Amino acid sequence: MPIWRYAIATLTPLALLLAGAIWGGWWAGLALIWLTVLAAGLDHLLSPPPRGPARHSAAADPLSVLLALGHLVLLALAARAFGDVTRSPAEQVTLLLAAGSFLGQVSHPNAHELIHRAPRALRRLGGAVYASMLFGHHVSAHRLVHHTHVGTPDDPNTPRPGESFWIFLPRAWIGSFRAGLAAERARDARRRGLNPYLWYLTGSALALILAAWIGAAGGVIGLVVLATLAHAQILLSDYIQHYGLSRTRLPGGKWEPVAAHHSWNAPRGFTSYLMVNAPAHSDHHMHPDTPYDALVIPGNAPILPWSMPVMAVLATMPRRWRRVMDRRAAKAMEQAAPLNQRPPGNPQT
Repeated sequence: MPIWRYAIATLTPLALLLAGAIWGGWWAGLALIWLTVLAAGLDHLLSPPPRGPARHSAAADPLSVLLALGHLVLLALAARAFGDVTRSPAEQVTLLLAAGSFLGQVSHPNAHELIHRAPRALRRLGGAVYASMLFGHHVSAHRLVHHTHVGTPDDPNTPRPGESFWIFLPRAWIGSFRAGLAAERARDARRRGLNPYLWYLTGSALALILAAWIGAAGGVIGLVVLATLAHAQILLSDYIQHYGLSRTRLPGGKWEPVAAHHSWNAPRGFTSYLMVNAPAHSDHHMHPDTPYDALVIPGNAPILPWSMPVMAVLATMPRRWRRVMDRRAAKAMEQAAPLNQRPPGNPQT
């Protein structure tokens, strides 16, 4: 798939936000419209990424690097804007909401892509993005815990049966921090070197210090609020993409291999490009090293009824969420039952 679709979808709101952080006015409002109203409308008009085999573009990694660097610049400029007492409350709130939406819908999926890439420089850049959002531990928790234990009780970021998002949110945040730290300590026992959590905490502290230097108290408060919005959206993604889907324990005691039916997917015409193809989640869990532009939707993968942003709003309303998703999740697991009964050596997709 031509990378220009991803570039237009992601770089446009970044440019608008940078303009809003520098000059104020209605630029941030346009970014918010792009990330919400326009995204919802274009989802119905544009075709999603193809489901068939896709070829990785040489421009995919440079786009991810550009988005990550743009994210870091945006946080610095936003901190200055939040500390500018001459800006109206409407401008400040609009910039806050628009930048928060960008962090959750673009910066997080892009950083998630980077921490899975093979080059160490890309992984570190992705870690820097998460640390700047005061969420550095997600790098370890996601790669070492979530991908290993997804769909099992050992994964803090897999929702429990019938669990509401508001119960899941603190449990997953605290649980992933602890599980990631335990996983890194286990690795430290086998190798020498500084625990990455020291880098995560140092990076977050540096982000707060720079926000204070650039924007005084307003800059720090703005960064903390932005980080809070980003954390909620990151955990919303985990909640939505794994709700009601679990792995079966095999006769030997091991869990079945991760398969297509262990993740929800949301292939849409615009938000798939905006979110760096993160809605193609089944393929990512089965092949974590596959670049975002080469991910596809397996034929037997569960599909969400609406786009990820719409499902995120629905997930904040537990009763409505369960009415929509409980039967769908039960049906997805029922249809996967024959796959669960296959011998361990057989392919899962």
